[in-house]
Amino acid sequence: MAITREDLIFAKRIRELRKRHGYTQITFSQIIGIDQSDLSKLERGLRQGNFHIAFTAARLFETSTDYLLGLTDEIKPYPEATEDPFKEE
Repeated sequence: MAITREDLIFAKRIRELRKRHGYTQITFSQIIGIDQSDLSKLERGLRQGNFHIAFTAARLFETSTDYLLGLTDEIKPYPEATEDPFKEE
Protein backbone atom coordinates (compact mmCIF):
# COMPACT_ATOMS: atom_id res chain seq x y z
CA MET A 1 0.00 0.00 0.00
CA ALA A 2 1.49 3.29 -1.12
CA ILE A 3 1.58 6.30 1.17
CA THR A 4 -0.42 9.17 -0.28
CA ARG A 5 -0.22 12.94 -0.01
CA GLU A 6 -3.22 12.79 2.32
CA ASP A 7 -1.40 10.33 4.60
CA LEU A 8 1.50 12.77 4.86
CA ILE A 9 -0.83 15.68 5.68
CA PHE A 10 -2.49 13.58 8.40
CA ALA A 11 0.94 12.60 9.76
CA LYS A 12 2.16 16.19 9.86
CA ARG A 13 -0.96 17.54 11.54
CA ILE A 14 -1.08 14.80 14.17
CA ARG A 15 2.58 15.40 15.02
CA GLU A 16 2.19 19.20 15.15
CA LEU A 17 -0.93 19.09 17.33
CA ARG A 18 0.55 16.47 19.67
CA LYS A 19 3.60 18.66 20.23
CA ARG A 20 1.55 21.88 20.52
CA HIS A 21 -0.55 20.28 23.26
CA GLY A 22 2.52 19.00 25.11
CA TYR A 23 2.00 15.26 24.68
CA THR A 24 4.90 12.87 24.29
CA GLN A 25 4.57 10.08 21.77
CA ILE A 26 4.25 7.62 24.64
CA THR A 27 1.43 9.51 26.35
CA PHE A 28 -0.47 10.23 23.15
CA SER A 29 -0.12 6.65 21.90
CA GLN A 30 -1.61 5.42 25.19
CA ILE A 31 -4.55 7.82 24.82
CA ILE A 32 -5.34 6.67 21.29
CA GLY A 33 -4.64 3.01 22.05
CA ILE A 34 -1.71 2.18 19.79
CA ASP A 35 1.93 1.31 20.40
CA GLN A 36 4.41 4.18 20.51
CA SER A 37 6.30 2.59 17.62
CA ASP A 38 3.13 2.66 15.50
CA LEU A 39 2.57 6.33 16.38
CA SER A 40 6.15 7.07 15.36
CA LYS A 41 5.53 5.38 12.00
CA LEU A 42 2.26 7.27 11.58
CA GLU A 43 3.94 10.61 12.29
CA ARG A 44 6.64 9.85 9.74
CA GLY A 45 4.12 8.87 7.10
CA LEU A 46 5.08 5.19 7.19
CA ARG A 47 1.74 3.98 8.56
CA GLN A 48 -1.79 5.00 7.70
CA GLY A 49 -4.15 6.32 10.33
CA ASN A 50 -7.69 5.12 10.89
CA PHE A 51 -11.07 6.48 11.99
CA HIS A 52 -10.44 5.82 15.69
CA ILE A 53 -7.15 7.73 15.67
CA ALA A 54 -8.61 10.65 13.70
CA PHE A 55 -11.76 10.86 15.84
CA THR A 56 -9.91 10.60 19.16
CA ALA A 57 -7.25 13.12 18.11
CA ALA A 58 -9.87 15.58 16.83
CA ARG A 59 -11.70 15.45 20.16
CA LEU A 60 -8.52 15.68 22.24
CA PHE A 61 -7.04 18.54 20.22
CA GLU A 62 -10.39 20.34 19.78
CA THR A 63 -10.25 20.34 16.00
CA SER A 64 -12.10 18.53 13.21
CA THR A 65 -11.31 15.33 11.41
CA ASP A 66 -11.54 17.40 8.22
CA TYR A 67 -8.58 19.45 9.46
CA LEU A 68 -6.58 16.35 10.36
CA LEU A 69 -7.31 14.81 6.96
CA GLY A 70 -6.34 17.95 5.05
CA LEU A 71 -9.84 18.71 3.79
CA THR A 72 -9.70 22.17 5.37
CA ASP A 73 -7.01 24.43 6.75
CA GLU A 74 -9.42 25.73 9.42
CA ILE A 75 -8.17 24.30 12.70
CA LYS A 76 -11.23 25.44 14.69
CA PRO A 77 -13.79 22.63 14.98
CA TYR A 78 -17.35 22.77 13.74
CA PRO A 79 -20.08 23.37 16.33
CA GLU A 80 -21.16 20.19 18.14
CA ALA A 81 -24.21 18.41 16.77
CA THR A 82 -27.20 18.82 19.03
CA GLU A 83 -29.50 16.39 17.27
CA ASP A 84 -29.21 12.62 17.70
CA PRO A 85 -29.27 11.16 14.15
CA PHE A 86 -30.24 7.73 15.55
CA LYS A 87 -33.20 8.88 17.61
CA GLU A 88 -36.42 7.36 16.37
CA GLU A 89 -39.31 9.75 15.93
